[in-house]
Amino acid sequence: MAENNALNTVAWFQIGTEDPAAAHEFYGGLFGWSFAPDPSSGPGYDLISYAGTERPAGGVMSTAGGADNHATFLVLVEDVAAVCTRTEQLGGKVLNPPVTTPNGLVFADLLDRSGNRFGVFTPPSA
Repeated sequence: MAENNALNTVAWFQIGTEDPAAAHEFYGGLFGWSFAPDPSSGPGYDLISYAGTERPAGGVMSTAGGADNHATFLVLVEDVAAVCTRTEQLGGKVLNPPVTTPNGLVFADLLDRSGNRFGVFTPPSA
């Protein structure tokens, strides 16, 4: 994920939906995107690829179980915890504090001062 992106740029996006099949049909039909299960995430998360890219650029997450449907962008950062602190200093909120996945990906979900949701992440070390 995000191997060719510069720090502090939008490097990933995610669509959360209780009906992933409908999202696949909609976005696949609209933009020609393709979808494949993410082998490192397990069931409920599919990678999004589109023409002209070598690697997936986003994901579709199943929101079954009460999570809100959403579409959000994620920014590649050097230090997720530091960005969480700075977000709060600037009047935003940390929705979900930094989490580290088994493969080393670190991410957090944030809100800007207007209530818009976005995420930040640092990819696993090479």
